[in-house]
Amino acid sequence: MRPRLPEHFKQTVPSGRAFFQVSEVLGRQSLPTVCQEALCPNRTDCWARGTLAFQILGSVCTRRCSFCAETTGRPGPVDSEEPRKLAEAVKNLRLKHVVITSPARDDLPDQGAGQFAACVETLHREVPGVLVETLIPDFQGRPDLLNLVFQTQPDILNHNVETVRRLTPQVRARARYERSLDLLKAAAEAGLVVKSGLMVGLGETEEELLQTFNDLKSRGVRCLTVGQYLPPSPGHFPARKFYTVEEFQNIRRQAEVLFERVMAGPLVRSSYHADEMVTS
Repeated sequence: MRPRLPEHFKQTVPSGRAFFQVSEVLGRQSLPTVCQEALCPNRTDCWARGTLAFQILGSVCTRRCSFCAETTGRPGPVDSEEPRKLAEAVKNLRLKHVVITSPARDDLPDQGAGQFAACVETLHREVPGVLVETLIPDFQGRPDLLNLVFQTQPDILNHNVETVRRLTPQVRARARYERSLDLLKAAAEAGLVVKSGLMVGLGETEEELLQTFNDLKSRGVRCLTVGQYLPPSPGHFPARKFYTVEEFQNIRRQAEVLFERVMAGPLVRSSYHADEMVTS
């Protein structure tokens, strides 16, 4: 049985014209969002504010991470029209900050890096002034693929470590903690504003959490998100602990010593209020 969630996890029902406008545009363009695919608890709040995170490269992932609600299987072909559809949706919704993410596409020769680059370049060309945040998979750490994205100069380069070093093998399929740190360091060395995030409640200790913060800081990460892990189903990795609001406040205070922008709270996710995380 699923554990009963504490009161501070309750959400409101979707409402407001902006929420339904987002739903209509996404349906018309056949564009999935990570808000839907990952069962994000904030889609009510974010869609009502007119903000969202687009998911390119389909809704099927080639990895089976024990924490994630994404469907695992054999993905379909890459849609060459996707960058254009994305730009049209951004214009129709009058978005000022766009998050682009994707499932892992280990099946592709370029693992999807070329589609990320095409989407960023199209947005910069077709929607001048829009801030673009890319939330990328690890591309298996290949420098040539990372550079394809880095060279497009997204306003924020986001890649999540998700959890502490010890728990990574249990939580993240085919991912390596050190590989993620190397990716973030390379992005910082390329002159990008670098962001990362992780979940708590998987069994990490306070010491491990603080070590992760220091690992991220030493690799040039400037923005951090920390949220509560919520299992998508009883078959996923179990939640070992539900952090209190006070514990999240303590996490935020400790993180703010190291990072320029910090979001920490029960319902915070990597794209949560992404527009408020922009730093110069």
